[in-house]
Amino acid sequence: MVNRTVVGAHYGLTGWLAQRITAVLMVLYALLIVAVFLFARPGDFAAWKALFGYGWMRIATLLFFVSLFAHAWVGVRDILMDYIKPTGLRLSLEVLVILALVSYGAWAAHILWRA
Repeated sequence: MVNRTVVGAHYGLTGWLAQRITAVLMVLYALLIVAVFLFARPGDFAAWKALFGYGWMRIATLLFFVSLFAHAWVGVRDILMDYIKPTGLRLSLEVLVILALVSYGAWAAHILWRA
């Protein structure tokens, strides 16, 4: 009989589920953008500004970016866990990735809600 000791943080199922949910949200947003191109046909800056003037479009776009960054985080985290073995280096890179993704999210929110 083999005694197997399970170690680690058990990110498998949570990461897998997060990637699937965020992927579905991004596909839904992509379909929304395709529908906008087909029906609204925004051709100039004023049309795009009017489109993103609607609260639902801003929220949908922000949800897309949050999904994108969460999706990216799970993927990058898994790559770092698999290929960067020195703990200090891996944690440093993870912190840098987190800081970058959070700053990108703040930047996206700033762009969507600036006057």
